[in-house]
Amino acid sequence: MVLFRNIFLLMLASFSVQTSHAGLTIEITEGIESALPVAIVPFANNGAPVDIRAIVNADLERSGYFKMMAEQSMPSRPSSAQETNLKEWQALSQNYMVVGRATNNGGLYDVQFQLLDVYKGGQMLGYRMSSSAADLRRTAHHISDLVFEKLTGKKGSFSGKIAYITSSNPKAHQLQVADADGFNPQTVASSPEPLMSPSWSPDGKKLAYVSFERKTAAIYIQTLATGQRERVAEFPGINGAPSWSPDGTRLALTLSKDGSPDIYVLNLGSRSLQKISKSAAIDTEPTWSPDGSSVVFTSDRGGKPQLYIASSQGGGEKRLTFSGDYNARASYSPDGKYIAMVHGGGGSYRIAVMDMATRAINVLTSGPADESPSFSPNGSMILYASKKGRTGFLSAVSIDGKMQQKLVFNSGEVREPSWSP
Repeated sequence: MVLFRNIFLLMLASFSVQTSHAGLTIEITEGIESALPVAIVPFANNGAPVDIRAIVNADLERSGYFKMMAEQSMPSRPSSAQETNLKEWQALSQNYMVVGRATNNGGLYDVQFQLLDVYKGGQMLGYRMSSSAADLRRTAHHISDLVFEKLTGKKGSFSGKIAYITSSNPKAHQLQVADADGFNPQTVASSPEPLMSPSWSPDGKKLAYVSFERKTAAIYIQTLATGQRERVAEFPGINGAPSWSPDGTRLALTLSKDGSPDIYVLNLGSRSLQKISKSAAIDTEPTWSPDGSSVVFTSDRGGKPQLYIASSQGGGEKRLTFSGDYNARASYSPDGKYIAMVHGGGGSYRIAVMDMATRAINVLTSGPADESPSFSPNGSMILYASKKGRTGFLSAVSIDGKMQQKLVFNSGEVREPSWSP
C-alpha cells in the first residue's frame, strides 16, 4: 500500500512535467488498566498566560501510565508540600501528587514544583526554573518529562517535536513541525506540488524531505532555526525516502538513476554516493540501525513487499520478515531492540513491531489503513498515520498496544509523521 503509492508518486513526478495553524484535539481511545493514580494540583498562578497544570495533566494522561484526578474532585489547592494535608489525598486513593506555582518576576516567570509521595510522605522531586511567557508551554512539558521519568524510570518525550505533512487540497501541501502534543504548529515548507518523507537529523535541528516543487522529485535539507535549505539530491528518476545516519553525516535514500530503485548512502560532506542494495526490484524506505552498522529497507524482490537488512557499507542483504503478505516502512526503536512496520494482509494494513532478538511480530493496531510508524524518543510509543474514509489523521500506540490515542486535526489531511530525536 504505502510503498507502491509513494513509488508511483515519485515515478510520476520524476518522468513527467505535468502536475498532479491546525487546531487539534487528543482522544484517548484505549488506556492501561494498571495506571497509577496521580493528582496534578492547579499551580498558584500570578498572571501566567499558560495553564501549566492542564498541560502536565494532559501529557501524563496520554502516556497511558497514569490515571489523572479530575480537578473538580480535588479537596484543596495546595501549592507547596508545606501546605499539603496528605491524609485528605490518601482518602481519595491518590498515589502521587504534583504541587507548584508560577510567579511573574518582571516578565520572567519563576516556576516551582514538587512531586510528592502521598502514602510514604515527603518530596520525591523538586525543581525551580525560570521561563519567559513564550516558553511556558515548553517548561510545562519539561515538568512532565521529569515527573514521568521519576515515576516510571523511563525518559519522558513530551518536550519533543513532531513533523508531518498536511494537504488541505491537491494544490496545497505543507510540511509542519509542532510540539509532541500537536500544539504550536509551524510551517517549514509549502508547495502546490507534493511534499513527502520528512526525516529528522539526530540533533533535531534539521529536516530532510522530498519536494516536487520543480516538477521532479528532489531531496532537500532544511535548518529549522533559520529556514535555510539545500537541495542535496536531484538525480534523473526517483529521489526519495531520505533517512539520517545516527551520526548525522550521511543520508540513506532511494534513487533510480541507474535503472530500478535501489538504496544508496549519500555522504553529506563529500557528496559521494555508495550503493547499498542491488536488485532489479523496488528497494526503498531505508532506516538506519541506532549503531549505524546496518540499514533496513523495503523490497519486493521476493514478489511482495518485505523488510530486508544490509550492511550500511553495502552487501550482506538478508530478508527479515516472512509473516504476512506485506511488511514495509520500518522504524527502529532508539535502543535497537524493536522495529515498527506496516504489516498487511487481507487488504488491511496495521502497525506491528518485531522483536529483533526473536523475530516475533506483534500487531498493535486494528487498521485498515495505518502507515508511517515513528518511534518516540524514549521508545515507549509509536506515532503513525491512519485514515477513516478519505480523512487522514495521526494516532499513537504504546509498544505493547495497551495505550492508544488519536490526534484529531480540525482541517486538512495529515500524514507521514516523524517524531524528533
